[in-house]
Amino acid sequence: MRTLIFRTIAPYLVALMVLFSLFVLLRGHNEPGGGFIGGLIAASAFAIYGIACGVAPVRRAIRFHPMSLSGFGLVLATLAGLPSFLLKVPFLTGLWVTPNVFGVEVALSTPMFFDIGVYFVVVGVITSIALGLEEREND
Repeated sequence: MRTLIFRTIAPYLVALMVLFSLFVLLRGHNEPGGGFIGGLIAASAFAIYGIACGVAPVRRAIRFHPMSLSGFGLVLATLAGLPSFLLKVPFLTGLWVTPNVFGVEVALSTPMFFDIGVYFVVVGVITSIALGLEEREND
């Protein structure tokens, strides 16, 4: 399904989907959404790009092997529990801090870092599966 229209529209659609996935990721702390569904949206965007342009352009676009993204996400999600462990509260207890950055209070929390880790795990695993299936189909 590599029609001219699809190949032309795919990069714009992918950019919008990745941007929306980041919105869903960051919105998920106060309303439904978060790392898992945001990761699925981003992985779907990469799959669409792979269908439209092939596997090699997707691999160049993400710059890292998808499974290394998963490994990074797993480490980040695990490290999100470290502050609670150090403060002698149950592992993965949510902790918040609000530092001032250029005069603006920024709310940071361990659940946010956990969700970002889940996001990278889901993007890496699903993108790896989708690219593997696309490569196998083209052989």
